[in-house]
Amino acid sequence: MASASSLLSEDQFLCSICLDVFTDPIATPCGHNYCKACLTHHWDTNDVCQCPLCNKRFFKRPEIFVNTFISEMVDQFRKSKQMKTTSNAIQEAAKPDEVSCDICSENKLKAVKSCLVCLTSYCETHLEPHQRVTALKRHKLIDPVKNLEDLMCKKHDRPLELFCKTDNVCVCQFCTESDHKLHQIVSLKEEYDGKKAELGKTEAEVQQMIQERQEKIQEVKHSVDLSKKDADREMADSVQVFTALVSCIERSQAELFDVIEEKQKTTQKQAEGFIKELEEEITDLKKRSSELKQVSHTEDHLHLLRNFPSINIPPPTKDWTKVNVHRSSYVAVVSTAVAQLEKTLSQEMKNLGYELRRIQQYTVDVTLDPDTAQCELILSEDGKQVSHGDVKKTLPDNKERFSSRYAVLGKQSFSSGRFYYEIQVKGKTAWELGVAREFVTRKGSITFTPNNGYWAIGLKSAGHEHYSNAADPPVLLTVREKLQKVGVFVDYEEGLVSFYDVEARVLIYSFTGCTFTEKLYPYFNPFSNQRGKNSVPLTICPVSYTK
Repeated sequence: MASASSLLSEDQFLCSICLDVFTDPIATPCGHNYCKACLTHHWDTNDVCQCPLCNKRFFKRPEIFVNTFISEMVDQFRKSKQMKTTSNAIQEAAKPDEVSCDICSENKLKAVKSCLVCLTSYCETHLEPHQRVTALKRHKLIDPVKNLEDLMCKKHDRPLELFCKTDNVCVCQFCTESDHKLHQIVSLKEEYDGKKAELGKTEAEVQQMIQERQEKIQEVKHSVDLSKKDADREMADSVQVFTALVSCIERSQAELFDVIEEKQKTTQKQAEGFIKELEEEITDLKKRSSELKQVSHTEDHLHLLRNFPSINIPPPTKDWTKVNVHRSSYVAVVSTAVAQLEKTLSQEMKNLGYELRRIQQYTVDVTLDPDTAQCELILSEDGKQVSHGDVKKTLPDNKERFSSRYAVLGKQSFSSGRFYYEIQVKGKTAWELGVAREFVTRKGSITFTPNNGYWAIGLKSAGHEHYSNAADPPVLLTVREKLQKVGVFVDYEEGLVSFYDVEARVLIYSFTGCTFTEKLYPYFNPFSNQRGKNSVPLTICPVSYTK
C-alpha cells in the first residue's frame, strides 16, 4: 500500500500565513491549520483574535497545542522529499557539457532551470524555493543555459525580454525607450514562435529534399537494375544473332573449301595424267637408248648397217614444250564467295532484324495534335493520319499552330528515356518526318535544321528518289528499295535520332551527338498534295514487335 506521503502534495502542508511547510502545526477551533509561531505572531499584532482564513472571531483567545498527527505527517513528508531530492541529485550529476547548479558548493548537480531575474541556474533541490515562495514564483524560469549574463542587456542590466525586428536584435524594456524607440518591437516569445515556425517549415523542406533524394537513389538503383536486365537480354540476343551469323560464315567457308579442293583435285588429276604419259615415254626412250648403245659398240659392219634403219628412226613423241599444268587461280573463287557471303549475311541480318527488333521494344503511342496543324492539313478522327487538302480552313491562330509549312506535331512529348514509332509513307511522292523541340519557330519562314530544333529526313522528289536529311547542308541518303514504312527512334540522354527502313529492317540515317534541353515532339509534314499526285496521307502505324 502506498505511504501517506506519496498520496499527499506539498500544497496540503503549506501554512497560509508564511506559505511554507508547517513548523509545529496547530489547529484553530474552526479547523484551520497554521504554524504555531505564525498564528501566535498574527494574534499578537492584531487587536481582534480571529482565524486568518475564515475570519471567525474568538472572544477569548483559544489555547493552542501542536497537532502531533499533522506534525508527524509533515516530518515524514519532508524526509520523503529530501530522500527523493537526494536520489535525483545523485543520478543527475552535471556532465562537463551540461549546465550545473550555481548554488551547489561541492558536487555540482545538473541544473534543471535557470532564472532570468536571479541570473542563476538551479538543480532540483535549490529550485524548490522558486516553486514554493510566492515572490519567487513570479520569476522568469527557462531551460538551463550557460552564460546567463548574455541574457542581460549590457547597457541597462535588464533581462533581454523583447526583440527589435527593425535591427534584428534582442533588447530590454529600457532599450525600447531609448535606442530602439519607434522601432518594431515584439516579445521574445512571439519572435521565437515565428522563427520556430520558419525552422519547422525549413525542416519540412529539408525532409522533403531528403525524401526526394532518397527516391532519386531508388530511381537510380531501379535504372541500374533495368540496365542490367537490358544488358543481359542484349547479350542473350547477341549470342543468338552472332551464332546465326557465325554458322552462316562457317557454311560459306565450308562451301568455299569444297570448291577450292575440287579445283585442286582437277589440277592434280591432270598433272598425274601428264606424269604417267611422260614416264611411259621415258621408259620407251630408255629402251631405245639401250639398243642404240649396243649397235653403236658393235664391230660387225654388216650387223650395224642391217639394223641402222630400224633403230635410227625416232619413236613418235608428243611436243611437251607446249604442254603446261596451269596453277588454279582462286582469287575469283574467293571473291565470288565473299560477295555471296556478304549478300547472304545481309539477308540473314534482314531476317533476324536484330537492331530494329531491339529498338521496337521502346514503341510509344503517338497521335497528332490538331492545335499544331497548319490550316490546310486534314487530320483523321483517330489522330493517326495527316494529308494536305486544297481548302484553307479558318482556325484559331494560336502560338502552337504552324502558319506556313504543312507541318503538325504529335500530342505526346518526351523529355527523357527512349521512344520509337513507325510511319507509313507508301504511295507518297514527297514527305518529311522526325522530331522537333517544344519551342521551335512555327510562324513565317522556317528552316528545318537541327540548329533550329528539327531532326528529320524526307523525300523531296519521287521521280529521282531524292531522299535527304535535315542537316545543314542536307545529306543525300541512299536506300536499296523505295521506302514504304519509316521507323523513328530517339534516345534522349544519348542525343541520338535514328531512322529505319522497316521493310528492309536496316538503318537509314542517324543524327548523333545531339543536345536536348527541351521536350521533344514527333514531327510530320505530308507536303502539298501536288494536284492529287501526293494525296496519300502519312499514317502512324501500329508496331509489330516480337521478343
